Amino acid sequence: MIGMALTAILSTMLIMALLVVAGTFTWVERRVLGFVQERLGPNRVGPFGFLQWVADTVKILTKEDRPPPGADRVAYILAPMVAATPVLAGFGVVAFGEGLSLANVDVGVMFLLGMMGLTVYGVVLGALASHSRFALMGGLRAAAQMLAYEAFLGLSLLGVVMIAGSLSLTEIVHAQRGVWFVVLQPFGAALFCIAGVAAAHRLPFDLPESENDLVAGFLTEYTGMSFGLFFLGEYLAVLLVASLAVTLFFGGWLGPVWLGPFLPGPIWFGLKVGVIALIFIWIRATLPRPRYDQLVRFAWTIALPLALGNLLLTGVVVVARSAP
Repeated sequence: MIGMALTAILSTMLIMALLVVAGTFTWVERRVLGFVQERLGPNRVGPFGFLQWVADTVKILTKEDRPPPGADRVAYILAPMVAATPVLAGFGVVAFGEGLSLANVDVGVMFLLGMMGLTVYGVVLGALASHSRFALMGGLRAAAQMLAYEAFLGLSLLGVVMIAGSLSLTEIVHAQRGVWFVVLQPFGAALFCIAGVAAAHRLPFDLPESENDLVAGFLTEYTGMSFGLFFLGEYLAVLLVASLAVTLFFGGWLGPVWLGPFLPGPIWFGLKVGVIALIFIWIRATLPRPRYDQLVRFAWTIALPLALGNLLLTGVVVVARSAP
């Protein structure tokens, strides 16, 4: 009973910390986008507009939230929860430092992939329940996009699993004490980050909610806290993808070898995640959105063969090194 109570307390603390981090991330993104696009960004609420995300949260909580006419009420209400909950659960196995994870499971990589894959169910459920053609088209796009990009998302990180010899996130980090896996798996790291951007529905892969032709896609009929949960899920998905990329390819909580024990492990982990999240923002600010057929064609005809080739080459090297 004491163990369960402690887990519940730690889970609550982690969720609250993630909510604050996600809110801060929205402010950082808007400021960076404003800088790149030569405009101010949020600058009224709090110093440098830092409390804008707090004001937005209050606004979302106080807005009316009701299903549109003709919608499936139960599915409409459940969809945002289904979209946000797996992302929050995924952070439960992320190792923020040595021994600093809520659950150190032996198959952490598989668990995270499963949680990331579940988010599409919330999107499709919300689209079908909204009774809107724009939402339906966005949901179908999301399903096709996730199917295409998750096909090589898992393959892109299998090379790391083969080299480390484990599916445990902690063991994968320990295996990078000599050299980070981004050096040994550059193609895998690049493909994983591309697939991660698509999995989080970030520009240039935000076609499920493209405002140019779908108004807001699967979000069209959502408002208030229901919209807020979808919004929260997407921003947390970016941080989850960045956390997984850091763990698998950039040494996790380990700092550069030449610096030695310069900073504590959790600080290194947070800095690396922040850099990758900033790169995601920079991509959003600079790259145009492709056509949907180009998006899917790239996944099946270019990225998937590259992921398979990288996996085959890694397997040959691993077997050759282990041979007597």
